[in-house]
Amino acid sequence: MHSFDDLQARWDAAPNPPAGAGTVAFIVLRKGGGVHETPGEAAITVEDGVVGDRWTIRDDPERNYQITLMNRTIADLIAHGDCPGYDAGDNFLVDLDLSEAALPVGAQIRVGTAVLEVTPDPHMGCKDFAARFGQDALRWINWKDNRAERRRGVNCRVVEPGVAKIGDAVVVVD
Repeated sequence: MHSFDDLQARWDAAPNPPAGAGTVAFIVLRKGGGVHETPGEAAITVEDGVVGDRWTIRDDPERNYQITLMNRTIADLIAHGDCPGYDAGDNFLVDLDLSEAALPVGAQIRVGTAVLEVTPDPHMGCKDFAARFGQDALRWINWKDNRAERRRGVNCRVVEPGVAKIGDAVVVVD
């Protein structure tokens, strides 16, 4: 596990994520019980979010939390030992600037052939995140002064169904 200061130093040294257009680096299906699958592609629907993800098994799934995206560089920074960055549990790890400045609430993003919309609910780390990556990583991603960067990622809802594959474009829609 990495210290807060180490994470910050590595983030400061990392290249800035691209704004406006990037790529899908990982797709993650959360199966429940901490199990994550990483398929090469996934169907995305208005009804189910990422098909096969545990989001749909909730009694009353909230569409504002339907799909989550996390910046791949941040996932790589928090990864350690046997805990890869995709274990953060976000549906898509992307090479894209997810900050509030680059993606304000209501912005639409084409992921593969699907279109998602950024929702107003902040995506924050939780006890499961801390258990996987450590308290310093949780503190670092949730640090108040940097929340506008959305280090933990962003919540989205599905606007148009489609399919996304690793390597597909992720593009902010005008």
